[in-house]
Amino acid sequence: MNTPQLSMGIPTFSKEEPASWKPLFERAHLLEEAGVDRLLVSDHVVFGEDLDAYARPELGGAVGGVQPTGPDGLWLEPITTLAVLTGVTTRIRLGTNILLAALRRPVVLAKSAATLDVLSEGRLDLGVGVGWQCAEYEAAGLDFHRRGHLLDHTLEVCQTLWRDRTASYESDDLTFDRIHQQPKPCQAGGVPLWISGTVNPKVAHRIARFGSGWIPWGPDAADLTASLPRMQAALRGFGRDPDGLQVADQLVVARQSNGELDLDRTIATVGQRVAAGVTDFRIQMRLPDDHGQAADQLGEVVAAFRRATNTVQTEAQPQTTTGG
Repeated sequence: MNTPQLSMGIPTFSKEEPASWKPLFERAHLLEEAGVDRLLVSDHVVFGEDLDAYARPELGGAVGGVQPTGPDGLWLEPITTLAVLTGVTTRIRLGTNILLAALRRPVVLAKSAATLDVLSEGRLDLGVGVGWQCAEYEAAGLDFHRRGHLLDHTLEVCQTLWRDRTASYESDDLTFDRIHQQPKPCQAGGVPLWISGTVNPKVAHRIARFGSGWIPWGPDAADLTASLPRMQAALRGFGRDPDGLQVADQLVVARQSNGELDLDRTIATVGQRVAAGVTDFRIQMRLPDDHGQAADQLGEVVAAFRRATNTVQTEAQPQTTTGG
């Protein structure tokens, strides 16, 4: 069983010009001090003006979803941002949720990710997905309607370069022979790839080929008790044993009538979801402006999360008996 982890996003975008990006570093320090396992940053390279597409599932959006900043929002580039945060943290894992990997040239993304993994001493996770916005692909000179194929191509090239000392590759999109790229990532097998998407053959095949983890999306994220068994069955159909697959889920913060954190209700279903196969709980929560109060509150959440997950893991361990 994977050890359940607690992840939290940090604000790397803003609707208006912030007075300073310094709170970004303060939040990274806070998460690490409190014992959170992973910090996550998001990605958009450019915006067009058809932001209503975010609410269209057929394009990769989510029903009822609203783009949070408008087209002129400020969004920090995630690989660059994580490279900076690497230098101000020592333990916490660093992840993207999600990186639009197909917008980057594969050989350059492979190099950037490997460099960041080395500098962070093996703390990088790349959550990747196809996105929802046609304008980003057009601005990058790419065909939005081939975005799934482009993502698969990007991941295949990255893993080839991370794995092989002397790398060769051939496809309709790209051919190279006897290419050397160093350094390799610190982590065995390369940087872990978490694949975002719904339960469908294309996403299941992508996970079967490349994925260390699954980031459920849309209706499949809303009901993992139903969607996770279907994803596991789909993976078996592609010859992938789902045992060991990491699975992300949202940990929704419950509030009392006065607005105070309701810790018991927040943590209540964690054990049940761990038993069902969830390995990574992703939480978003308002924290007090005062650093000490924020650290105390987040520390309470982390401690309660550890108690809940430790209980499940203890119960899952095989019992031994001795003869007398």
